[in-house]
Amino acid sequence: MNSIIGSNKSRSVVERTAQIIFIVCAFFAVLAVLSITVYMFLNGTPALTQVGITEILFGTVWKPTATDPSYGILYVILTSIVGTTLAILLGVPVGVLTAIFLAETAPAPLAKIVKPAVELLAGIPSVIYGLLGILLLCPLMYKLEQKIFAGSQTHQFTGGANLISAVLVLAIMILPTVISISESALRSVPASLKAASLAMGASKIQTIFKVILPAARSGIVTAIVLGVGRAIGEAMAISLVSGSSVNAPLPFNSVRFLTTAIVAEMGYAADLHRQVLFTIGLVLFVFIMIINLSLTRILKGGVKE
Repeated sequence: MNSIIGSNKSRSVVERTAQIIFIVCAFFAVLAVLSITVYMFLNGTPALTQVGITEILFGTVWKPTATDPSYGILYVILTSIVGTTLAILLGVPVGVLTAIFLAETAPAPLAKIVKPAVELLAGIPSVIYGLLGILLLCPLMYKLEQKIFAGSQTHQFTGGANLISAVLVLAIMILPTVISISESALRSVPASLKAASLAMGASKIQTIFKVILPAARSGIVTAIVLGVGRAIGEAMAISLVSGSSVNAPLPFNSVRFLTTAIVAEMGYAADLHRQVLFTIGLVLFVFIMIINLSLTRILKGGVKE
């Protein structure tokens, strides 16, 4: 009897200790997010008042070092929106279908080869993706560009470093995240659901898309959100294959994303120019928060956790 009471007391102490630790960790996580938010708003808003919200957010001319400087970032914002959206449309379906293949239909020997390869992709530094893009993708894009705009007197040739190259690199970079997390979500679906569906006469494909995929929806949404976060926040690889020039986000234009705008100029920026770069960081921060919240709400809509 005493041993049972002692065991209950020790278990209670462990549970209370664990609860305190979890609460402290949650508090610091929330504090970190709030601190970052406050920091970004404190450093990003001064330029809005000095230059003007309209000129910064809706201006199309970016000449921060000119005699008469201009700080318009509309094309940079549109490039981030268009580039990220296209990368999601390309990468997410491929990633989710690959996860379904690995979790449900791939032969075991093949899955043992493909899965480590996907995990290896996740560990490759982003700059390597950019270098491979320069060596392999940009020359192909340049040949295509020469064929399409042959004889044009107005097109500014980019050497293959353009929006299309950036989108393709981003789509490849989000694949490991989407595949790994989606596969884990699919494998966590109870086998009883699959067995019940097959017992009711559904085919394997119907079971996958009508039963298993909806059951793993929450995990797949998490994979998509994390993949989108990587796509939006990527800078190094994109700066190598996008051309890093402020232009309208057209397929064969050299473009600049929000992240690459900060990376390209923060090293030498000063005074108002530096403050505007912090404003770009604030826009990027708000952009990421809106995208993540919107995706979570849209993709998880109607799903009860």
